[in-house]
Parts: sequence; C-alpha cells; structure tokens
Amino acid sequence: MTDWLLNMESKGILYVVSTPIGNLDDITRRAVNVLEEVDAVVAEDTRKTSILLQHLGISKTLISYHEHNEHKRAGELVRKLESEMSLALVSDAGTPGISDPGFLIVRECLNHGIQVVPVPGASALIAALTVSGLPMDRFIFEGFLPHKKGRKKRIESFKDEERTVILYESPHRILRTLRELRETLGDRQAVIGRELTKKFEEIVRGTLGELEQHFESKTIKGEFVLIISGKGKPQRLKDTNI
Repeated sequence: MTDWLLNMESKGILYVVSTPIGNLDDITRRAVNVLEEVDAVVAEDTRKTSILLQHLGISKTLISYHEHNEHKRAGELVRKLESEMSLALVSDAGTPGISDPGFLIVRECLNHGIQVVPVPGASALIAALTVSGLPMDRFIFEGFLPHKKGRKKRIESFKDEERTVILYESPHRILRTLRELRETLGDRQAVIGRELTKKFEEIVRGTLGELEQHFESKTIKGEFVLIISGKGKPQRLKDTNI
C-alpha cells in the first residue's frame, strides 16, 4: 500500500451529497444514511439545510460554506477532515459544485490526500433535459451567463454549437436572456423548466420568441433551467404548452 493511501486512511472523508431540488421526497436513502452518520454537515445555507434535516428527523452540527466565505473556510474544513472528522457537503438544492460552492473544497481535499465520495441524486439540469424533447446524447452546460463582462461573447459562442445548450437563469434576468439569445442565435427551439419538482412546476416548450412572449405576460417567479437546441433546428416540438 502506498504512503498516499495510508495517509488517506488516517483522515476523514468528505461526502458530496446531492439533495432535493424541490420535492423533499426526492432525497435518496443513501443520502439520508450519510447525513445521519457524518460528524457535521457543510451547508451553503444553514437555514435551508436545517429545514431538510428537520424533515428527515436528523440533528447535526451545521457549518456555513457559501460563495462569500468558501476561500477562507476551505482550510478550516481540511483541518477538520485531517483530524478524522467526516463531513457532508450540501448545497441549497441539487448537486454541490454545479453552479454552487463545492469545487474549491473538493480540490483542497484532494490536494491534501483526503478522500472525496460522491452521493449522487437530484440535479435540475438533468431533470429538465430528460423531459425537454431536445437531443440528450450530446449537450453542454453553461450555468449562469455573466451579468455584464463577457456576456455577449458567451452568447455568441453558441452560434455554431451543434450540441444542446443548458443554462440556469434567475427570474430577474430570464426575459433579457431570452431576448439576447433570440437576437444572436435566431428563433431556435427551446424549453424552460421552472420550479422543477415543486408545487407550481412548469415546463414550457416553443421557440425563444414564444417563450419570451409567454413569460412577458406572467408574474415571473422561481428558478429557471433554459434548454436551447443546437445549430440546425430540430423538428418543432408539438406539445409547446404555449
């Protein structure tokens, strides 16, 4: 056995745990077991994670870890893991590191010979893609578009992209994003998943222009997954919901 493996065995484990994106019943049995067994839970928002743990009947120490403190907190977490503590990393919803904090602590753990174990589960981008009706064999995920610098360049990079493109967007910018995508890419087929797995879940299919018109006439709330067809329009989706 190598020295590196011996060192890893003498340290704690960081579990990267996916949590529900809305419906709390989407938690996996394995995730529940891990949350019950770890020494503490590292959470993007301790208030939201407290609700989940209370729903599961789990009482656990919570450690705040979000975009404003992740650089500072990473070293502290590594020291805890080196002292043989086991930690579960969770985000507000879905899979940590996917447009949420997670990458830095995972990298630091690996650099210090600490084992990182995935506990997979819900992911909004995959949930939306599977029911989109757009090609799923090849796709790219771009997360949130830049708000200002680099935004135009990023959108223009999709012009010749043949794969399905997946974005996240907030209710405050969804109309702007739909308009800019339509102006740059043309009126491509697209799908929006809003509030996925929640009470007011909505999946809307149509062209970028139709989606823009649809949400212009509504009070916009919730989190959005936007899926855009690649270059070369596919056959029009029949169940447009518009």
